[in-house]
Amino acid sequence: MTLKRGRYSGFIRPLLYLIDIAILIAFVYYVHPLRLTSPYFTPFLLVGWLSSSFFTSYYQVYRFTSFVKIAITASKQYLLYSLIYFSYFSFGTTTLQLPKVIYFLLILFTVFFLVKILVYWGLKTYRLKGGSNRNTIILGYNQATKTLEEFFSKRPIYGYKYLGFFTNEDIKERIGNFKDVFTFLSRNNVDDIYCSISEFSQEEIDKLVKYANTHFKTLKFIPDSNQIMSAGFDVDYYDYFPVLKMQELALNKKSNRLLKRAFDILFSLIVILGVLSWLTPLLFILIKLESKGSLFYIKDRNGLDYKTFKCYKFRSLRVNVDDDKLHVDKKDNRITTIGRFLRATSLDELPQFFNVLKGDMSVVGPRPHMLAYNKAYADQVDNVQLMARHLILPGVTGLAQVRGYRGAVNEDSDIIGRVKLDLFYIKNWTILLDLKIILLTVLKLFKGDDKAF
Repeated sequence: MTLKRGRYSGFIRPLLYLIDIAILIAFVYYVHPLRLTSPYFTPFLLVGWLSSSFFTSYYQVYRFTSFVKIAITASKQYLLYSLIYFSYFSFGTTTLQLPKVIYFLLILFTVFFLVKILVYWGLKTYRLKGGSNRNTIILGYNQATKTLEEFFSKRPIYGYKYLGFFTNEDIKERIGNFKDVFTFLSRNNVDDIYCSISEFSQEEIDKLVKYANTHFKTLKFIPDSNQIMSAGFDVDYYDYFPVLKMQELALNKKSNRLLKRAFDILFSLIVILGVLSWLTPLLFILIKLESKGSLFYIKDRNGLDYKTFKCYKFRSLRVNVDDDKLHVDKKDNRITTIGRFLRATSLDELPQFFNVLKGDMSVVGPRPHMLAYNKAYADQVDNVQLMARHLILPGVTGLAQVRGYRGAVNEDSDIIGRVKLDLFYIKNWTILLDLKIILLTVLKLFKGDDKAF
């Protein structure tokens, strides 16, 4: 199980941001060359454009978005940005040259819109030729699902590759029944799952939702004509056909994964060069003076997709002891004196930033368990949820750790709480959440943690 889908559509939106920003800067250069030296004008226009585009959803264009909706959204964006542009001149004593301003905005918006339409039609043409297709299946067989099936079949311009449908009814054309869905999903590359709400039980729907969440599949629901739209969903329209969409997971987007990886590399280099470069030689002396053995403790851990990797720590236990048999407690005689300090301050975890730089770990993510513990925890918590922790890279620190779920698992509630917070992190990731977790980790480093031993 991985997050990779083998497509590049996740980079289209960031690329459009960069193109529009470049166009805006170019227009400032040609129309307002005297303002290039101003420390406020260009930043004001850039921040104004990005802020207004957020509120108008200017860049929220999907393969099923109609041309009319794009035009309406663009009109809202250009109107709002015009107000922001005019507002700049109200803060200073500069005389507003209305003809020049109107000329600037009209030409700018025309270029913006032409770029947007060229990309829109370019992608549609590319999809007509078989590029950037999304594999889809439908769960259910009724008038609503037939309408959606017809949309997939007769609208190849949108780039949906329809693989077939599942239903519990005995119909010849079906791929299988509900129980066959999960086997099919595990053996085929399916991007989008469309499910008829009325045809399946709540238990089946819950099972499908859990699978979609833990396997990063896009799940959408097909309402019947007599059903009320749920406030917990967004509504997309495929032509005039409504589809209920669950919130997309942030880390399902390539751009977010790229951002997270870039942050990991930068942060790990700062720690390695700024801290480990001088701390490692010092600890080498202190650890060697107290006990024989290596500087580092290296053990196999489960990482992304349950693949094992060598996890690094500063050695805190005496050698020739079986440290995989039980958790370490406060009075454990296996811990060395310097090791007790390292564990209390979590400094023993710092070598894991080498794992981050290598790509085995992330700065923030679910903490990796010992191999033996992963099997033991499966008896205490839902195995599907436990496996879902391995859909992203494990972290040096994590949300569960800063919320008190670290160290020994003495009760079922310990591992249940840890897994629950790990899944919350995966579903709600933002770069700001990572920064918050790092800050809380640093504060705990100085404040101390009762479970750090």
